[in-house]
Amino acid sequence: MAIRIRGRALPHGEEVDLHADGDRWTDDPVSTAETLHTETLHTETVCGWLLPGLAGDPPAWFGTDPDLPRAFHAGPWIARHGQFFDTWGRHADLAELPALAAAQARRSGWAKIIADWGLDDEPVPPDVMTAIVTAVHAAGGRVAVHTQHAAGSAAAVAAGVDSIEHGMWLDPDLLDRMARQGTALTPTLSGFERALPDVLAKPDGPRKDWFVGGVHALRELVGAASEAGVRLLAGTDSIPHDRHAVLAEIRALAARIGPHEALGAASWHARAFLGLPGLEPGAPADAVVYAEDPRTDLNQLAHPVAVILRGRRVR
Repeated sequence: MAIRIRGRALPHGEEVDLHADGDRWTDDPVSTAETLHTETLHTETVCGWLLPGLAGDPPAWFGTDPDLPRAFHAGPWIARHGQFFDTWGRHADLAELPALAAAQARRSGWAKIIADWGLDDEPVPPDVMTAIVTAVHAAGGRVAVHTQHAAGSAAAVAAGVDSIEHGMWLDPDLLDRMARQGTALTPTLSGFERALPDVLAKPDGPRKDWFVGGVHALRELVGAASEAGVRLLAGTDSIPHDRHAVLAEIRALAARIGPHEALGAASWHARAFLGLPGLEPGAPADAVVYAEDPRTDLNQLAHPVAVILRGRRVR
């Protein structure tokens, strides 16, 4: 059945009247459409648009099954030998990382690099990270980087990576450069905050100091990044199976940057970063529909009036 949505669309709050007869929005009327007339609607990451790193190659149906959300992936994580999980992702010597990352980008459009791991591990050096970015960009792809240490973050920013995941201990003085060059930040703040009570209960030691201090630094970094104009994205890290994980991240971000920008990090900002349009003619017919503006009460995010995927109402 065709779908028609009428209501105020975020982020601009203006009235839209769109029809889906197929998997694209149009402003041409479709006489047989079911009408959803509501207060607020917007496209959101729950409709798909994920960019995870993977432990291995994904199954053939990933991102292509019409009954499942649209999804993109960055392929297996890429790490240097001796770091990260031995059986996860792909490992290589430093000199091999650029070619390995470029080959992955040609397959999926992205490469996900582990810039640093253990407290005493050496991060991927700036010259190697720059070579990775150069090779991936030459292949037409983009680079996402896992980093939780200052040196790894600095190397990633200096290399001009496309996104930084986590960014614990990232030097706030680098935020202006990130904004200028378009490096996004996915802090996964809620995941760290969720783990914080358990870490605080552990015996004192260097790793506890690193984690606790890093969480407090990351909280401040999120606000500073927003003020600097860095694009913030809502990520769930290792708990994407939790249907409320994105909501938890929106809440964590909202405490630092307000509900409007937090919602944007999970929807319109994320889509724009991936080159995907929002609620407009010609855009993929995906939407999440709410009875009231969720910016006034984030609890509404768990109770949408409807979820539309590829022009079909799936909830």
